[in-house]
Amino acid sequence: MAAILVYFVLPVCLLILGLPIFVVLTLTSMAAIVFVAHVPLDAIQTNMFGSLDNFPLLAVPFFVLAGEIMGRGGIANRVVNWVVSLIGGVRGSLAVTTVASSELFGAMAHTTVGTVVAIGRLLFPSLTKHGYGERFAVSLITSSGAVAVIIPPSISMILYAMTAQVSAIQLFTAGILPSLLIGVVDAAYVLIYARIKAVPLTARARWTNIWASTKEASWAIGTIVVIFGGIYGGVFTPTEAAGVAVVYSLFVAMVIYREIGLRELWQVIVSSVYLIAQILIIVTGAGIYSWLMTTSGIPQNLIGTIDAMRLPAWQTLLFVNLGLLAAGSFLEPPAAILILTPLLLPVVQASGISAIHFGIIMAVNLSIGLYLPPFGLNLFAARAIFNVPMGMIYRGVLPFVAINFAALLIITYVPAISMVLLGTSH
Repeated sequence: MAAILVYFVLPVCLLILGLPIFVVLTLTSMAAIVFVAHVPLDAIQTNMFGSLDNFPLLAVPFFVLAGEIMGRGGIANRVVNWVVSLIGGVRGSLAVTTVASSELFGAMAHTTVGTVVAIGRLLFPSLTKHGYGERFAVSLITSSGAVAVIIPPSISMILYAMTAQVSAIQLFTAGILPSLLIGVVDAAYVLIYARIKAVPLTARARWTNIWASTKEASWAIGTIVVIFGGIYGGVFTPTEAAGVAVVYSLFVAMVIYREIGLRELWQVIVSSVYLIAQILIIVTGAGIYSWLMTTSGIPQNLIGTIDAMRLPAWQTLLFVNLGLLAAGSFLEPPAAILILTPLLLPVVQASGISAIHFGIIMAVNLSIGLYLPPFGLNLFAARAIFNVPMGMIYRGVLPFVAINFAALLIITYVPAISMVLLGTSH
């Protein structure tokens, strides 16, 4: 009972008090060591620094920096303009463009808030100007930006691969079809919405515009080619790909597009450092917390309890999904992955679910949690960016929560969607 109070009740109380997640994890770990774990206090610093001693983790700061460069260096703007030129003449094409642009930029920038900011800045004025209500436009951008958690090579997947000790490349491969499914589901919904609301048609796609925008965006599109081509072509590891992405995006932004100078580069580096520090300090706090909880035997006891209940695998997955959705609405994806993976992975593996498939399930859950009322991170980001009432955003995102939850259930119970590209269906 004491362990439950320390490992679960205490952190919830600290979160309610508004403490930062890394403080919550550190204080909880110290309380566990003093009251229930009975291990030396120096285990805190050993495990905290040990959690950073991981080669795949190097990809995180590089991808964060690359995403900042792309957002401020004109790369995101040109990619969005290219997508706009491709999709035209269809009722709802601008909303579909928002979904497609979020997928592309999410694959390049690897950050949900960054995707919401970039896509919102570029497309929100056009959406409201062309007949989409303000509530719909804000909600569409808020929800579609969350795909950055799922679409490879996301930072969340890198952290899961590190925590679950699975191949990051296999996880990236497994995430391709689920992320596309999310995009297709969202696109289908906005097309139906546009037809019901009789949103005005936009200009038809013209070859001259397509050619001009493709030529202008060719270097920006090359970012995706370099990252994915290098990883899946076996040229470099995901960690090395992150470093290459920084060099390539910096070259394009400073030399080709010339939208970043030395002063702007310093600002990009400073803002990236703040975000990197936030992620890595969560990694250190979660490292000691996860180690203490694992050694306490709580995951093993949880497995034993579930085995005694003799639940079928589909019920276990349903309960896990609901728990992850709730956690995702309170915790940022990196923190949720680092905390919950050691607890939940043994449970689902005992039900016959592979670690790779569960990684995709977790990513989709946490992406929905980002815009799940009332505490999803993207909801507050949208409130700050668009300066609209929070109640309006809550009402607007509910349809996206519903359709993406349906997609989550399909991804959960049809493992072939995640595993087929790996040559297996389970």
